Amino acid sequence: MKRTIVVVCALLLGAGAVMAQQDIVKERQTLMKANGRSLGGVLGAMAKGDKPYDQAAVDAALNALNDTAKKLPTLFPDSTKGLKAEGDYSASPKIWEDKSGFEAHIASFSKVVTEAKAKIKDLDTLKATAGGIGKECGGCHETFRLKS
Repeated sequence: MKRTIVVVCALLLGAGAVMAQQDIVKERQTLMKANGRSLGGVLGAMAKGDKPYDQAAVDAALNALNDTAKKLPTLFPDSTKGLKAEGDYSASPKIWEDKSGFEAHIASFSKVVTEAKAKIKDLDTLKATAGGIGKECGGCHETFRLKS
């Protein structure tokens, strides 16, 4: 009887750990989608003239990107290597094979977003700056993201 209880408890703990790792994968996927909305749906759309310039929306988008940059280093623990995200994209094993390179990309992204927050005050500065943020996102995706 005691053995059965121990085995059941061990199985439940193991299942809980797997679910916690999937939650991390889901959280990073949610953050990346929010980045896409902030960059493409807000900043890029305004820079292209598809949406009128709105400083409050720019500030909110930049704050969201900045929050993501702060959270990213904690969202790729070794325990999530190989776990698949729902949808078209997953994290590449290169994240864990080149952890310092990945962290350098995150630091560069964070720096570009921080600089953009200080620079963007009107449509002209948005147009001059938004491309750099997109380049940082895309550069990381080229190396550290897999298309399913």
